[in-house]
Amino acid sequence: MRMLPFIAILLAGCATTSTPVAVEAPMVAATAETDPVDTAADAADDPAIWRDAGDLAKSLVIGTDKKAGIHVYSLTGKRLSFTPAARLNNVDLRDLGTRVIAAASDRADIATAHVSLFTLDTAAAKLVPLGRFPVGPGEAYGMCLWTRARDHALFGFVVLKDGRIDQVAIDLSGASPKVTTVRSMKLGTQSEGCVVDDRTGQLYVAEEDVGLWRFDADPSAPVTATAIAKVDGKTLVADAEGLALAPSGRNGGYLVVSSQGDNAYTLYRLPGVTYAGRFRIGGGAIDGTSDTDGIELMLGNFGPAYPQGLFVAQDGDNAPATQNFKYVSWASVKRALKLR
Repeated sequence: MRMLPFIAILLAGCATTSTPVAVEAPMVAATAETDPVDTAADAADDPAIWRDAGDLAKSLVIGTDKKAGIHVYSLTGKRLSFTPAARLNNVDLRDLGTRVIAAASDRADIATAHVSLFTLDTAAAKLVPLGRFPVGPGEAYGMCLWTRARDHALFGFVVLKDGRIDQVAIDLSGASPKVTTVRSMKLGTQSEGCVVDDRTGQLYVAEEDVGLWRFDADPSAPVTATAIAKVDGKTLVADAEGLALAPSGRNGGYLVVSSQGDNAYTLYRLPGVTYAGRFRIGGGAIDGTSDTDGIELMLGNFGPAYPQGLFVAQDGDNAPATQNFKYVSWASVKRALKLR
């Protein structure tokens, strides 16, 4: 009888716990990188892209410095302007034809979430503030925009740090914007990254340690979330962060996710959201990325360096300089993953 405790301890010591192993991901070299942000220690966060169809070389990239403000960069990565703001986290934009509107989640007041709105002066490559607008209680975190196809109404989704998602209607018809909260949705834990597919009206949100969810973006729709992909430690490693879309046809293409936990980017094929591959940024003359928060992707011709589209990723470790954003050719990603 006295041997039993010893045997139990021995068997326990021999037991092993299996840990998921992330799927291998090919390296894709960055083509350019932005000037570093001004502040140190986890400052750069999220990018947005504007494509100048008339002069591709004048296309612009916006990037937040969540401790100082928001930058506008050229297609070569040169900083063209800076707009001070206390704590902007995520940013998105929409080209409305007559003007380009950018919206950022504003964390300056952690008790009340705000949206900061800007007009992008594309000729001056500068953001012009339109004001800060309260959304609801809590700390603003993620931000994405949606233009509804049937009437071109503009909506924003503010993802709060506790997983609540507030949808706002943005009315730009008057002398000053009006921002009205029209409904709220909820995920269980910390969430941030979001993106809306303007074609289908589907909102995608990343719950950092859990996985990806889909909602109907229309304010009259149910607030029920549909689980579409899990953080499994293999294809998607926590934290699941930024989201971006590569649309194709009526409802196809790819959803791209920052798999922050292993410095990779995971692709899911639309509309069914099935795993399609993953890649990392590195292996070129420009250093790679790590600990990526925000990402953005815009398809189309941006010139010889980006003939099929531009992918932009925040780099969490740009030592010895402060953080910045890396530019990658979407054609290179497709080639590395053998995508059509």
